[in-house]
Parts: sequence; structure tokens; C-alpha cells
Amino acid sequence: MTIKERDFFFRLAQYFVLGLAAFITLLPIIVVFLGAFKTNQEFATTGPFELPHSFLYLENFKVAIQQGNMLLGFWNTLVLLVFSSIGTVLTGTMTAYVLHRFDFTLKNFIRLLFLWITLIPNVTAQVATFQIVQRLGLYNTRLAGIILSMGTDIIGVYIYLQFLDSISRSLDESALIDGASFWTIYRKIILPLLKPATVTVLIIKCIGLYNDFYMPFLYMPKQSLRVISTVLFTFKGPYGARWEVICAGVMLALLPTFIVFVTMQKRIYNGLVQGAVKE
Repeated sequence: MTIKERDFFFRLAQYFVLGLAAFITLLPIIVVFLGAFKTNQEFATTGPFELPHSFLYLENFKVAIQQGNMLLGFWNTLVLLVFSSIGTVLTGTMTAYVLHRFDFTLKNFIRLLFLWITLIPNVTAQVATFQIVQRLGLYNTRLAGIILSMGTDIIGVYIYLQFLDSISRSLDESALIDGASFWTIYRKIILPLLKPATVTVLIIKCIGLYNDFYMPFLYMPKQSLRVISTVLFTFKGPYGARWEVICAGVMLALLPTFIVFVTMQKRIYNGLVQGAVKE
């Protein structure tokens, strides 16, 4: 076998694996897409891959929007994402700046403590967290979700710490000689230079929050506070579920993420690459 033939078969194997992975990923979306256009009877009597009688049947989308109040769910999700993202960026960059640029007692222990916390399952702390939220009077309020989501993100801190390794300390020293305070250095030098890493942190944070069901369902069960992930639970009851409406709701929930990805894919790719570990 010649080198060209071997390269051809190797490339063919690559495309086969990528195509198979794409098919497996898209398979559930295809099933949900087809189910969104089926009537209740169609959904119960036809197979998951069978085409609906008509792709012009939009009653499921109408029911999802009106009865599920999905527009309010989108608004609550947007509010949660905006304030949580701002809080995560501020607390993450400040924490990383202090841990990277300053020397103090127990500095290494605190850095290890952030790492050890990731080994603790989040569910084990929910009893204590729920009691604190309830005693503060934040249960069933929008503030509960915002405060719990805007805390220091451990993954974000380590991304910022790795990126700070590529930012020379001479910039800080020059600014100090010119009379700048540490706050000024952080605000005018460190924070702007951390933009690529911030894009990475925001991608991880926003995807996690948008898909999170447990936290909003536990701390914001009121109907007027439901986010897009808990809105879909409206159509699931103790005696069954309206799966065709849920499929329509899932397709509507996918639209914002699809639009954001299509319009900002270059920034997303650049952020993931530039926010990685620096040599």
C-alpha cells in the first residue's frame, strides 16, 4: 500500500468516525423535531422516526408558548444569565488576581482548597444551602437563583490563573511606579487582558445555567419565576405527559442557543482556544 492510499484510508476513517459522532448527536434532536409536529394521537401511534402528517401543524408550539408561558421563562433565564455572568466574571477575576499576584500566608493552601472543593458532590451541600437561603428570606425569589449562580466559579478561577501566567508582572510593576493602585491595575490592565479567558468562562457558565434544572426547580418553584428548563416541566404530570408539546417546547428552547452559536461561532472558537493553557 502506497503512502497516498494509506493517507486516503486514514482520512476516510476520520470522516466515518466524525460522521457517526454527528449522527449520534443529532439523532435525539431529529426525534424531538419530528415529534413537535405530531398530534397527540400521532405521537402515541407512530414510531419516533416516522414523519408527521403535516409540518404545518403548529398547535404544539402555540400550546407551549401560551400554556407553558415560555416567553416569561426566556425572560427569567436571561435575567439569571446576565447577573450570574457579571458576578462570575468579577469574583473569578478578582480571586485569580489575588491568588496569582500577591504573596500571603496560606496562599498555596487556599489554591488547593479551591481544587478540593470540586471533589465534593454539590448535592451533599444542598441541605445546608437550602436552610441558609430559606432563613435569609430568599426562597422562591429571583435573588436566590442569582446569588447561588453568581458565586466564584472554581473552573473559572483556574482558567484565569492559567491565563495570568502569560501576562507579565512587569506591567503591574510599571503601573505601580506610575502611582496606580492595585484596584486601578486590576480594572485597567488585568481585566481587559483577560477578555479571551472571560469568553471561555462565560461559554461554560451560560451553557451550564441554561441547561440547569435542579437549582431553579428547588429554589424558584413559583410559576412566575420559572426559567426555560423548568417551564417544560409544566406539561409533565402524575398521570402522564404531553410529549408532543414538550418536544415543541424543546425546539423553541434550542432556538436561542442555535442563533447565538451561528452568529458568534468565531468568537466562541477563539475564546476556547485563547482561553486554554498558555505556554
